[in-house]
Amino acid sequence: MIASDVTTDSQPSLTVFTSDEGDSWVKLSGSWNLRNLVLAPDLQSKISLNAVNSAIYWDLRDIDALDSVAALMIWEAWGEKIPGQLQIKPEHQCLFDRWQSQILPITEPCESGFSLFFNAIWQMIHGFWLQFLDIVILIGQLTLDVNYLVRHPRAIPQAEISITIYEAGVRALGITALVGFLIGVVLSYLSALQLKTFGAEIYIIDILGLSIIRELGPLLAAILVAGRSGSAMTAQLGIMRVTEELDALSAMGISHSLRLILPKVLALMIVMPLLSAWTSASALLGGMFSAQNTLDISYQQFFLKLPNVVPLINVFIGLGKGVVFGVMIALIACHFGFRIKPNTESLGVETTNSVVASITVVIMIDAVFAILFMGIGMP
Repeated sequence: MIASDVTTDSQPSLTVFTSDEGDSWVKLSGSWNLRNLVLAPDLQSKISLNAVNSAIYWDLRDIDALDSVAALMIWEAWGEKIPGQLQIKPEHQCLFDRWQSQILPITEPCESGFSLFFNAIWQMIHGFWLQFLDIVILIGQLTLDVNYLVRHPRAIPQAEISITIYEAGVRALGITALVGFLIGVVLSYLSALQLKTFGAEIYIIDILGLSIIRELGPLLAAILVAGRSGSAMTAQLGIMRVTEELDALSAMGISHSLRLILPKVLALMIVMPLLSAWTSASALLGGMFSAQNTLDISYQQFFLKLPNVVPLINVFIGLGKGVVFGVMIALIACHFGFRIKPNTESLGVETTNSVVASITVVIMIDAVFAILFMGIGMP
């Protein structure tokens, strides 16, 4: 409890009088503390009755002692605002200033369900637009960096590119081969069950060749790289933010885009087509293994018929998808990496967002490729 003076203990009193000029005054005197207020419970109501008149003058200079409880009682009786005509000791004024400075919470009006739905849709569209602009700015900066490297070949970050190729490409060969092989086995087995019904077992080569080389191979490789390497890139940039390494690079005048973003984009441009071909080859091996066991189609027959049923253009379409997938995965990973704030919660959230956004964009681009090249490469 805060008290400005405890040397006197006279009873609190309230006096109303009229001055010689005709002004109405309310004068408080005595010791206004919790103990004395219990003995005079009618004082607050008297103050409230006089506070109705906004033109009345208040004189609190004769108050000997004022504690925080009495100050709160007077403040509430005033209607939680200081009167316009008030004379008070400075040491007592600070007690009321504390209540005056407090901002009471404002109750927001309840919104209808339609308004909440509309606001949620608007926030989603606005956030998507802002992130799209960030991606466009990032692409523009990379274009400037490529132009600079063309004119200054010695500045190419070869070490950063090579280590990214190793981390995102070489170390991903095992998991992509395993997943590709298993998907080939599953696809071949399920197709064989249907083809046996119509006596069209030989068409298993057509189904596996087109679906794997053109669609599943690049798509599987991109999803695996997005979940494995894309998340690692985002987390790496986030850790650099948390440990203030990005600020140190800026202080030394080292470009973030030239040393951190461009090597990842170039590395995935090189790695993704190769991983797509590697995954497609593994899936075809798995399909051949399953076809030989379920449909009695030999490996030699599979190899001889495959080039005839799958035009070469499908291979280039798959490799082209890999290039586009690699660029988008790297851009999205770096975009969310630079959005990370210097705390561990933001690190986890943005890394998750990076993986989800990368996989979503990969599937969307694959759908666009399917529409654009719908009549190309079909036997």
